[in-house]
Amino acid sequence: MNKSADSGYDSISSVLGSNLKRIEATFAHCSDLAMVHMTYGPGLGYSACSVYYDSLVQRKEYNYLKETLQDLVTTQVGQGTTVRPEELFRFFEQGGASTHTAIVLDSFEQAVRDVSHGYIVIFFDLWDKALSYKALGLEKRQVTEPTTEPVVQGPKESTIEELNKNIGMLRMRLKSPHFKLEKFSIESETKTEIAYGYLEGTVNPEVLAEFKTRIHKLKSGEILETSYIEELIEDSPYNPFPQVRYTERPDVVIAELLNGKIIVMVNGTGSTLICPATFAELMQSSEDYYQRTLISSLVRLMRLIAFCIALMLPSVYIALSTFHSELIPTVLLLAILNSREGIPFPAVIEAFIMELFFELLREAGVRLPRPVGSAVSIVGALVIGEASINAGIASPILVIIVALTGIASFAMPQFNFAVALRILRFPMMLFAAALGGFGLMIALLLLWLHLSNMRPLGQSYLAPLAPFKPIGLRDFLIRAPLQTLLRSPRQMHLKKPKPKP
Repeated sequence: MNKSADSGYDSISSVLGSNLKRIEATFAHCSDLAMVHMTYGPGLGYSACSVYYDSLVQRKEYNYLKETLQDLVTTQVGQGTTVRPEELFRFFEQGGASTHTAIVLDSFEQAVRDVSHGYIVIFFDLWDKALSYKALGLEKRQVTEPTTEPVVQGPKESTIEELNKNIGMLRMRLKSPHFKLEKFSIESETKTEIAYGYLEGTVNPEVLAEFKTRIHKLKSGEILETSYIEELIEDSPYNPFPQVRYTERPDVVIAELLNGKIIVMVNGTGSTLICPATFAELMQSSEDYYQRTLISSLVRLMRLIAFCIALMLPSVYIALSTFHSELIPTVLLLAILNSREGIPFPAVIEAFIMELFFELLREAGVRLPRPVGSAVSIVGALVIGEASINAGIASPILVIIVALTGIASFAMPQFNFAVALRILRFPMMLFAAALGGFGLMIALLLLWLHLSNMRPLGQSYLAPLAPFKPIGLRDFLIRAPLQTLLRSPRQMHLKKPKPKP
């Protein structure tokens, strides 16, 4: 073993057998590891060995690489004559490994990492370096229509689990040198590759600095999906309200970059994380900008009504029927009293039972296979609702209220935001059952104070309401005409003032 091999354990040995023993020890009990011996130099039989995962590299990729390497050795290095090792090594060290996937390695640790990432690593006898060729051949999911964010009008492609393809789709839409993208890998068993991006000149520098401080704390640990990053960079994991949003749509990612947001992508998952998120953005959909102003504004107002229904409708029913029956019109009050006749539970217990049944049905519908899940949810809701009424466990009006509440929660564009409403619905019911309308007002006040105090990555969660910015209202409750919105913050920042007359 030469001096370079003795200088450190991480060095690559110039003795091929020594390198192969270390490879066998490192990848012991890995049945899909392939070690293919090769010879070069006509008549001399100099040896080399290719190391790769047979499960990650397609055979045609390896055959193509072998033919390419043979062509390099015989024509470019030796010019058709006998090739000696020193000529071959000098050729590669001086840039002969010039294909887009070839790298000359000095570190054994890097060689092990490249094998794990789907590269073909070639060790040569009498050379203390190795060659690494990218040859990953796994089948990937093709670009399809988004499943979680379908739209009637607009682009119909979604991000996939391959990070480089996702980055390429974003680069095709945002052809700007100000679009900055930084990558790093987690120092863990998975070696997960993470990328985050932003639009320079548009993103808030303080928000970006805080984000970088938090994201670079993830250098160790197992990150398998973007949701892991959400919990590790947010202010409080016990907060029911989401502080980031997710999307599968490249057009949404570009729009948020233009609005000064930061995006995070993880290799192996198709969802893109956008941060920081605000209350207003979680109530918006990409299709709002593909419809006309009047239609989009009407839909947003309907979502706000759905938000109030999903959060407070059972609580309002409990407060009115228990404490404030005089506020209910006489005819409706008589109908409620007739429907509740024979019900053995108070309104709050009745509401809790029906809400729990509905949540169980929703969870069962999600976990079952898709063709069966929707049928089970619909049939289960009809059967349980009808049986509860006939058994005298629930009143018909409460079944209607629970159904309306569930439908309203489905109107929320972001799933994680709808989950927060489902969680908060139960403490709101307890406040209403304890103090009636006064308890409901206390609960809403506490909720408002909590939202006002939230500052994900230092940005106000209730912007533009708190702090109040009138110009932000043009894209909050309503959607103003596009001619007033189609200007990014960077363009506004770089807009030159008009010369004084």
